[in-house]
Amino acid sequence: MHRIIGLAAGAAFAISAFDAHAADAALRDDIAADYRERLAALFDHFHRNPELSGLEVETSKRLAAEIRALGYEVTEGVGGHGIVAVMRNGAGPTVMLRADMDALPVEEKSGLPNASTVRQVDITGIEQPVMHACGHDVHMTALVGTARQLAARKSAWSGTLVLIGQPAEERVGGARDMLADGLYTRFPKPDYALGFHVWSTVAAGTIMVPQTIAMSSADSVDVVVHGVGAHGASPHRGVDPVLVASQIVVSLQSLVSRSIDPLEAGIVTVGAIHGGTKHNIIGDRVDMQLTVRADNYETRESLLAGITRIAHGVARAHGVPEDKLPEVNVSKTETTPPTLNDEPTAQRIQAALREQLGAAAVVPFRRDGMGAEDFAFYGAPEHGVKAVFMFVGGTPERDLPNAASHHSPLFKIAPEPAVKTGIEAMVLGALELFAQR
Repeated sequence: MHRIIGLAAGAAFAISAFDAHAADAALRDDIAADYRERLAALFDHFHRNPELSGLEVETSKRLAAEIRALGYEVTEGVGGHGIVAVMRNGAGPTVMLRADMDALPVEEKSGLPNASTVRQVDITGIEQPVMHACGHDVHMTALVGTARQLAARKSAWSGTLVLIGQPAEERVGGARDMLADGLYTRFPKPDYALGFHVWSTVAAGTIMVPQTIAMSSADSVDVVVHGVGAHGASPHRGVDPVLVASQIVVSLQSLVSRSIDPLEAGIVTVGAIHGGTKHNIIGDRVDMQLTVRADNYETRESLLAGITRIAHGVARAHGVPEDKLPEVNVSKTETTPPTLNDEPTAQRIQAALREQLGAAAVVPFRRDGMGAEDFAFYGAPEHGVKAVFMFVGGTPERDLPNAASHHSPLFKIAPEPAVKTGIEAMVLGALELFAQR
């Protein structure tokens, strides 16, 4: 069996399966040495010094410096604190690799010796504890390691490599902001985009490559329910917005159960509801905050449209005047479409990883919820970019029963296997995408 692994000086190199495994062993050895000599300390730095979404000032400076030192052309300040690094290496595809940089307003209680003690004033002016409670420190460290390995293997690939450090993923705005700031026009537009997320509930050393849906869409929706104020002892003189809002909450549950294809997933969660001031006062306003999740564009639009339909219908049924019907506002910033992998490209990457790393290392994809990722924007249909988003295990198998969820103050990742596996997945995935088909 032979496999094309790259192009150099216009010539294709075909190597035997035996030679491919030898090359894999060399890559693994190089990654291990890099982790011992540099990446372990870099991960420790990122973990101890997290920064919140939109405030990744020092984080982006450090990431840019690390990648610039490897010979890449680096531009800072793209879409906020985003960075873009480019390495041109002859004719061939353009492949973009992404890591996100921001941390969360969570007080770390992991008990780790390098636990974050950072506090930072967020973009709304409130001081918050800060923690890498979602593994973005792993992603950045792996991006630097991937940059080093691909720079050292320029004879094995031909094309243009683009690396990005993305801000504000946790507020699902960073990818959109980078695109709006010319990511696909000021810099080489990718043919392929590749990224990964470390996952605390998956065994370290393993990789999952979704073939279609990787993550759900997410939309934040604010609903203002108006009423007519009155005395609590005279409800007939007003229109009670608490009652109206309560009926809206119940009726919204019919959206998923009765208005979309039963074989499609969807969620409409009312996460917050606020209204009223005192026991015996019927107020005139209730504020609701919703999150909406879906796995395709059609279901997403159906659920969002249904919220307005139900809110207005319930309000009318309770006698709310036409000029006081509920206001339904879908956020223009806290929104991301579903992350849909390009299936033929995902198949290529999964096959390459299984061939190079063995079937045991590439496990079937399984989902445990409807989380969202703004990586989705890079592969949105209007861009014509073939995108693949992977998952890398972050917890030793023996510790999986007690693994804390993402965004938990107890969250922790085994950094060495997670970073090493992330680098392997990104390097081998990129080499597969650079190979001419």
